Amino acid sequence: MTTPPDGLPVYRVLTGPDDAAFCHRVSEVLDMGYRLHEGPSITFDGERVIIAQAVVWAG
Repeated sequence: MTTPPDGLPVYRVLTGPDDAAFCHRVSEVLDMGYRLHEGPSITFDGERVIIAQAVVWAG
């Protein structure tokens, strides 16, 4: 198995508001060779929906 680029970790958790920018961030790491790990965690901070998505290196 290869290692992630740029010294990135094998396991990552991406977090952010549920918006297009977050979806683009997840898409970028999937294009790099990561894969989704389980489903997302979702919460509401009183103003907006916040998502956490774990990814693991599949490279």
